[in-house]
Amino acid sequence: MPELPEVEVVRAGLERHVVGARLTSVDVLHPRPVRRDPRGPSGFATVLTGRRVEGARRRGKYFWLPLDSGDALLGHLGMSGQMLLQPVGAPYERHLRVVFGLDFGGFAGASRGLQTPTSAGIPGRPGIPDATELRFVDQRMFGGLSVSTGGAELPPEIAHIARDPVDPEFDDDLFVARVRKRTSGIKRLLLDQGLISGVGNIYADEALWRARLHGERSGDRLKRAQVVELLAHVRGVMGEALAQGGTSFDALYVNVNGESGYFDRSLSAYGQEGEPCDRCGTPIRRVAFMNRSSYFCPRCQPKPRARRS
Repeated sequence: MPELPEVEVVRAGLERHVVGARLTSVDVLHPRPVRRDPRGPSGFATVLTGRRVEGARRRGKYFWLPLDSGDALLGHLGMSGQMLLQPVGAPYERHLRVVFGLDFGGFAGASRGLQTPTSAGIPGRPGIPDATELRFVDQRMFGGLSVSTGGAELPPEIAHIARDPVDPEFDDDLFVARVRKRTSGIKRLLLDQGLISGVGNIYADEALWRARLHGERSGDRLKRAQVVELLAHVRGVMGEALAQGGTSFDALYVNVNGESGYFDRSLSAYGQEGEPCDRCGTPIRRVAFMNRSSYFCPRCQPKPRARRS
């Protein structure tokens, strides 16, 4: 599933290539991706058609495009969602679900000092043709799109989600204090989107490996310095992943230009079962965790002792 770095890469691509465009058409090819919109597929298309995209923002793993109406196009990639820019007439992707027609005339050029788009592409948007479509592709259809009424600043649907660790307004002291009051394992706490958003299975395992902490260590048994160090590693691993375009294990995650990320080549724990630990050489171990898997070094990250009853 795409995590914060992957969603941020997509958001940044949308900000670069879509902001300023007007949605000239909206075609919903399958109803499931817009199932959370109470208007239904036709109402979803109607309320968006003609609107201008004025930004691209993110909270945790959700992204949204503020519109000139004060509403927002809210999206979540789920496990396999993609937002792709394609020229009009390009063959449809096998799992294409929603198509947005884009017009960059007028607003984009006037506000950014750009020249009139030509057939060679949109100035300031290299590689993006002037006749462009934004396509939502989703093989497994766990992701989705909806219109958030009045949600341009912050969609109310996601207001309960905590800020993420790369948000400049993230409260480090509050996070540390809340973690140290919990009896849950630290990995479970890292995945709690009401405590800290955007951290998923991959980056939790990597940060815990760097901090030499086992995922089952309970929050209330961690020293303040340990939580502070772990938070620094969460930010570090996410920053490195962002610099490499995110983590792509297959073709399901790509940015808006269809390019894959390369951080999977830098992973030290996640997906490395049986491989020698980069620090001590002990084979990395995999265990079941919340219908997923956890990867850790049994020597560098010793399992905590059970609590006495």
